[in-house]
Amino acid sequence: MTHPFLGKLAGELAEVRVATLRYQFPYMEERRHVPDRPPVATAAVAAAVRAAAKVAPGLTLLAGGKSFGGRMSSQAASQGLLEGVRGLVFFGFPLHPPNKPEVKRAEHLAKVPMPMLFLQGTRDTLADLKLLRPICTDLGALATLHIIESADHSFHVLKSAGKSDPDVLHDLAQTTASWAENLK
Repeated sequence: MTHPFLGKLAGELAEVRVATLRYQFPYMEERRHVPDRPPVATAAVAAAVRAAAKVAPGLTLLAGGKSFGGRMSSQAASQGLLEGVRGLVFFGFPLHPPNKPEVKRAEHLAKVPMPMLFLQGTRDTLADLKLLRPICTDLGALATLHIIESADHSFHVLKSAGKSDPDVLHDLAQTTASWAENLK
């Protein structure tokens, strides 16, 4: 929750009038290195969504996150645990382990009943775009894929990209705000 990337992203989202509620998964809170099992993680996501709905009634409610947080949000949504959520935003969806392309981690996405925004870098070793693009196509109107050229899983870009990491954060926030506006 206090990772510098998440702090900077929350700041950029605030600049485009998207409020965020950051929270910790139990394994992070307990300083364990092994992520929580999906039932524990999806329960944490559902609790965070309920808390957000309580503190910000009337706002369009989105769920999602960076990497594991996004994937657990999608699993919670596929199980019907995210009441009131209008859309999911994935800042680097972890489709597969690093450099081990497969699509098993996406099977549940067909059960997600709300629009999804995938923000992915072309150098993301956890999401081969050759695999992610057809998944998004199969999801149809529920999936929007926004590609960040030369960005890795942490959204760092190569100098040759002609933009900086802060430029990328701004793009992520702007894209999220524009996409969310269309959900209303």
